[in-house]
Formats: sequence, C-alpha cells, structure tokens
Amino acid sequence: MDKQVNKVVLAYSGGLDTSVILKWLIETYHCEVVAFSADIGQGEELDHLDEKAKHTGATSVYIDDLREEFVKDYVFPAFRANAIYEGQYLLGTSLARPLIAKRQMEIAAMEGADAVSHGATGKGNDQVRFELTYKALAPHLKVIAPWRTWDIRSREQAIEYAKAHGIPLRDISKANIYSRDWNIWHMSHEGGELENTWNRPNEEMYLLTNSPQEAPDEEVEVVIDFEHGIPIAVNGTRMDPLPLLNELNRVGAEHGVGRTDLVETRLVGMKSRGVYETPGGTILFRALRELEMITLDFDTLAMKNTMALKYADIVYAGKWFTHFRESMDAYMATAAKYMTGSVRLVLYKGNVMIVGRSSEYSLYLEDLASFGESAYDHQDATGFINLYGLATGVQAMVHNRDRSAKGPAREMRAMAGFSEK
Repeated sequence: MDKQVNKVVLAYSGGLDTSVILKWLIETYHCEVVAFSADIGQGEELDHLDEKAKHTGATSVYIDDLREEFVKDYVFPAFRANAIYEGQYLLGTSLARPLIAKRQMEIAAMEGADAVSHGATGKGNDQVRFELTYKALAPHLKVIAPWRTWDIRSREQAIEYAKAHGIPLRDISKANIYSRDWNIWHMSHEGGELENTWNRPNEEMYLLTNSPQEAPDEEVEVVIDFEHGIPIAVNGTRMDPLPLLNELNRVGAEHGVGRTDLVETRLVGMKSRGVYETPGGTILFRALRELEMITLDFDTLAMKNTMALKYADIVYAGKWFTHFRESMDAYMATAAKYMTGSVRLVLYKGNVMIVGRSSEYSLYLEDLASFGESAYDHQDATGFINLYGLATGVQAMVHNRDRSAKGPAREMRAMAGFSEK
C-alpha cells in the first residue's frame, strides 16, 4: 500500500460506507481528508452532514448544490436520447456519478490534494464510473478505493467498525440494511430481503412513492410541453428544468407512479437486483415516446432507437466524458430538431396513460390516416406491393425451382404486376 499521501478528497455521502472510509483513510494514511458532498436532490440526507464529517475527522467539508446542473446537463440530455439500460433502468445513479466525480476533481485542484477516494465496492458499477471520470479529467491523481484493499468484507463488519470508532450512523442497523442511492431523478434500494429475487419488497422500504393501493381514487391529467425533445412546461406553466422535474416527481409519487423491480447486469458481469422509484422520469419517458412517434420519420426514429441502446450502455458503463458520448449527443440534438409539441397523460394508481399528443411538426395527417373518404388513392397500393414484394417473389421462385411454362423472365414480369402484350 502506497503511504505517500498528504491530502485526499473523499466523495462523502454521510452514509455507512463513506463514514467508515473517512476514519479509515486518516488512520491508514495519516493524511488530511477533505469531505465533499454533492447536493443532487437527496433532501434531508444532507442535514448536519458538515458537523458529522468534521466529528469523524475531516479537515474541511464542501457541500455543493449541483441539482440544476445535474438535471440540465446530465439527466435531460440522456432523457432526450431515450436512454434506458436493459429496457427498464432509467440511469439515475449512472448519470449522477460523473458529475460528482467532476466536481471532486475541481475541489482536489483547489485544495492541492494528491489523491481522491470513493466508497464504491469492488462488486459494483460505481467504482468504474468514478474512476473513468478521474482518468478523463485528472489522470495524475492517486485513486484510493478502500473496498478493494481493506479487511472489511461486509456491511455488518462496517457497522461494527463504525461503532468501535464512535462514528455516528443515521438510520443504519443490521435490521435496516438497505443500500440506497437518492437524487432528484430516482431512489434505488438494494440489499436486505431483496437479495433473494423471489422475495416481494416490503412496502415500508419505499420512501418516495405512494403504493398504488393508497394513491388517490381520482385520476389526474398532466400536459407536458416540449421544445426540441426537452420538457419546458407542465400544465401550461413554463418552468426551468429543476422545478419542472420536482413538480413531476410530486404528482407522480402521489399517484404511485415510477416503481420498478428489476434484475440488471452489472459491469463486472454479475446479476444484481434493485428496486427503483423514478416518478417524474417515468412520466417523462412515456411522454417523450409519444412525441417521437408523431414527429420523427421512420429512418430517424429507427436510428435514434438503435443509438438509444448504445447511449444507455455507455452511460451505465461510466463513459460520460468521452468523445463517443458527445458525438451521440450531437446526433440526438439534430434528431430532436422537430420534437416540439405537447403530450397529455392521465395518472391513476401507478399507471401512466397517454390520452393525447399534438405538434406543429406532426407527421400524422388526419386526411391520409382516416378510414373515411380521403385524398389517398387505394389503387396506388397495387404497384407499391408488386415492387415491394418483387425480391420476395424472386427468392421463392428460385428456391422452389417451380418455373412455369412462361419461363423465368415472363414469370418475373408477372410477379411484378406487368401485363403481357
């Protein structure tokens, strides 16, 4: 172990892991430790964090409000890309880590620190997300990842260490041992009874959303306005990104929207079960899909769908600060050029139902789509089908070797719908 460390900036949440790590860094390296906490919407978790960190031994503490930057520069670009990992995970933790690590690098530069540290385990994804950001922005700094080097091997042992060293713990015990991550985009829950994939989550575990059974018995209608794929108003009231997401979180949580219980594939290869609460994000993704469907042509939509999968993968993998991600964002911005309009939704007991959509750039033409009389000439379909199906017919003829007396050339002309003269 390299002992030549003078000052470390620790990404500090005040939870079990980073509280123990703060004390462990001081005892192991005999160095100064600067505690940095990012306010990205975790609410009361930040209460008394300054005094707690100093009580544990931090020489100085930074608590920076990054909520607006988080929503505007990280959440909404990924949302515009329709980035959903493995079809279910809305990337709440994945999007937050690059921002936290970036600010950590800035504080390290201001403090003249020679090392940084985080509380991610050797099994998880966050170690990669933190450290790829370190490599991208400040590769000269030493990285200390205690969970990969110390003798503590479980959260139970970490609790015992905390008790032995007089470290105050908030709402953590062997009976309440969930590992949670909370920001303005989501709250995640892991551990405890969730480690058995057959167990149903306890209702007491949920902290953000009402259960659908306890949600109001009356539905509520929500109208979201978008400009170029970014939400800009709710129910006719224009809002900045942060208050807009707060409002959708409020109404979504009240109506039991946004609960997801999933098993995902971690970067290290193992499967992991998590339960997520993402009320505002769930509403936004449903609305965005409807806006895409009326404003994007087939080819643009198909490419966007394909790239959305890759976008989600690289964000999940911690590759936010890469030319590749920036290049994909350039496409997403261009694809969203005409994604301006409004979507009407109804929320009811955990359900999000689309009931209307409108855009000045809508490609839906009522006259063409109507089942009544319209300008569409049904006879035009005959020639289209003949040409569109030509390759299919030729393939069948060749593979079946069933040629008529007309000969191949005449038979192909017949399949194409050309008359013989």
